[in-house]
This record gives sequence, structure tokens and C-alpha cells, in this order.
Amino acid sequence: MAREGDGKAGALPAGKQASLADVAALAGVSHMTVSRVINETGPVRAETRARVKAAIEQLDYRLNSVARALVTGRSGTLGVIALEANLYGPASTLSGIESAAREAGYATTITSITRPGRSSITDAVERLRRQAVEGIIVIAPHVTAARALEAVPSDVPLVAVGGGDEAPVPVISVDQYDGARRATEHLLGLGHKTVWHVAGPEDWLEALERERGWRETLKIHGAKIPPVIRGDWSARSGYAAGRSLVGKPGMDAVFMANDQMALGFLRACTEAGISVPGEIRIVGFDDVPEAAFYTPPLTTVRQDFVEVGRRTYAMLSDRMSGGERRARDLVIPELIVRESSGIS
Repeated sequence: MAREGDGKAGALPAGKQASLADVAALAGVSHMTVSRVINETGPVRAETRARVKAAIEQLDYRLNSVARALVTGRSGTLGVIALEANLYGPASTLSGIESAAREAGYATTITSITRPGRSSITDAVERLRRQAVEGIIVIAPHVTAARALEAVPSDVPLVAVGGGDEAPVPVISVDQYDGARRATEHLLGLGHKTVWHVAGPEDWLEALERERGWRETLKIHGAKIPPVIRGDWSARSGYAAGRSLVGKPGMDAVFMANDQMALGFLRACTEAGISVPGEIRIVGFDDVPEAAFYTPPLTTVRQDFVEVGRRTYAMLSDRMSGGERRARDLVIPELIVRESSGIS
């Protein structure tokens, strides 16, 4: 058996990944000594510590998350289940979560799913649990995703981003209703008798909340509620909505459910020779980086995804410590006024 002072070098077979036992053998110490060095627990002589670290570097040893969890009870990793990560909102949410986790010393393991059903979400949760993640975040913008969270075992520390009021887990989200209220009141405050709305898909919680905020704000102000035109978040669908709405009598203000659709709507106005904001005022939602460079620059509702990420991590940390399973938190959005609503 190797003694702590031997330090004999050894070579691993080609393609073999170094184990903790390999590091111990090369450094001439026990595996418990290697564990103390890696996890910085217990006393280890400086000379021995240096030898263990040299062996780790020579063997390119990496402690995987499962092994770390077995040794310390912690993996240092959080799991994220992402849906529709190619769209601006979910992608920015994911970026904010990764940033907050990194600042807290956690790595993130991301599992992307294409269908937000019960089986796909529970399967993703189980995959992440097998990787010994300490907690899980689900970016759940779909109605079906929020409902599917009911099937997740109650002992899993899990937080949903945008999961709606009915999700049986802690939820953090931007106050979509308040953002829509701000957008609609801004346009009404400019003297328009009503505001039209190009909504997002019906199976998106954010789209439903933005539509509800728009509709109830019109009711509160006694304004007529026009029929909803529904898009799919794409600029193409916004363009199609513009082609159908431009020129309608009394249609001089429109709240778009996101900035990409607003871009398409602006194109339709340009082709029809309609001046924005001279004849139609437009407000979007999201404040994508390009919004300030649209023609004209777009008035829009800004979502603070950095703050969403920070609060999501804080809520998950609380849940991992046994905190409330039905906690709720809202991030308040901000109206960014630009030329598309007639303000320069």
C-alpha cells in the first residue's frame, strides 16, 4: 500500500478518466486525504496538500457532481429546464439565472425540452436528479408546463419562472399584467379613445396576462374593447396583423404583445404609407436590444431579466433550505418611452 511520502508517478491507460483513487495512488496518500484537499475539510500538511494538487493537475482529475454530492452532500450544481429558449424572453431569463447562479458559486446544467407536457417535464426532473443537482429551476411560460409541475415530487427543491398562479411550486415572474396596464394607459393618456391589441399565443401564460392587463385597463377607463388579433411572437405574424389592421377606422393606437411582432407591424405601416407616430402610435413589450434602433425607435415595456435571475436564485436557495413551497414573487416592469408613441 502506498505511503503518504512515496509519491510514485503512474500512467493511466489511454482514454481512462482519472478517479479519486488514481490521484491518491499518484500522490502516495489515502483517498480521505485527497478528499480533504479537494473539499477543503480537515487538516492537511502544506507539503501533502501541494503533492495532492500536483497529482490532480498531472492526471487532469475532475470530480463529477455525483461524486462530490456523495462526499460532501453538495454538488455545487443547479439544474435548469428550459422551454422555447430560442425566443428573447426565455433566453434572457436563462441568461439571468446562469449569471445569478455563477455569482453564488453554482454551475448550471441545462436540459432543453420541446414539448411542455407532464411526462417531458417529469423526465427532465429525473434526469437532473440523477446528476445530483441541488435544486431545479423550470422556465415555464406555457399553460401546460405550469400544470405539469403538479406531477413533480414534493421533495424536489424546485422553482418555476413564469409558472402562473396555479403552479404548486414557488414562482417568480415579471408582472405581465402591470406591464400591459402601463402600455395601455400610456396610449390612452395620449388622447386615444381606445387601444388595439396584437396578442401572443393562447397557450402562453405571459400572453394571457398581457391581454388581461390590456382588456381590464380599457374597461376601467370606459374605453371600447376592440377584437384581439393573435400572433405567434414572430415579426412575420406582426406583419400579417398590420396588413389586416392598418386602415381600419379608428385604429390609431396599438399595443403589441412583444417587440418582434411590433417590428413586423411597423413594416406593414411603412408599406401602406401610414406614418408612425403621425397616424398610428405603437407600444411593444420586452425592450429587445434592437428596439431603440427600429424606425421609429420603439416605445416598449422593459423586463429586468437580471433581477429575475437574482430573485429566482434567492427563492430556490430558500426552497433548498426548506422554505415555503407556494411562495410568489413579482418583478415590476418599466415603460420605456420612445418615438413610436409620439414622444421624442
